[in-house]
Amino acid sequence: MPLVINIRHLEEKDLHFEGEIAAEELELAAGEDLVRLRQPVRYDLTVHQAGRNVLVSGRLEAGLDCECARCLKPFVFNLQVPEWVLHLPLEGEEKVDLKNDMVDLTPFLREDILLEFPQHPLCTEDCAGLPNRLNASKKTETPAPTPVAPAWAELNKLKF
Repeated sequence: MPLVINIRHLEEKDLHFEGEIAAEELELAAGEDLVRLRQPVRYDLTVHQAGRNVLVSGRLEAGLDCECARCLKPFVFNLQVPEWVLHLPLEGEEKVDLKNDMVDLTPFLREDILLEFPQHPLCTEDCAGLPNRLNASKKTETPAPTPVAPAWAELNKLKF
């Protein structure tokens, strides 16, 4: 269910919204390889009318299913937007679309949550990445000297 507010209710008093919105509503579940939003987004918002503008403020939280960009280990990233603020003008060129005095906050939530996605998710700050087995096996073996054929040794002495 989208997060919708009625502008007419703001004329009486500020509104407070607390709850969750499903990841499917935000349409962010697919498209990213290393970061996926599958869990609901929790919100705690206050909506206030300031003249011919609507101000929304509060916090957003969600658990993101991630894969480490270095070692590909799955982990959960706790996305937090502690001071989310949204300004919605009701007049002018930038005015928000109203349908029956209602405005849908879902597209704005989607955009700001997407901007908070980690660009290079790491399971830990000091993640070393995948073990390089080719280099590890070379380090444990001592290289044997390459034998030089006597004919090549004589040719190597020639100077042109």
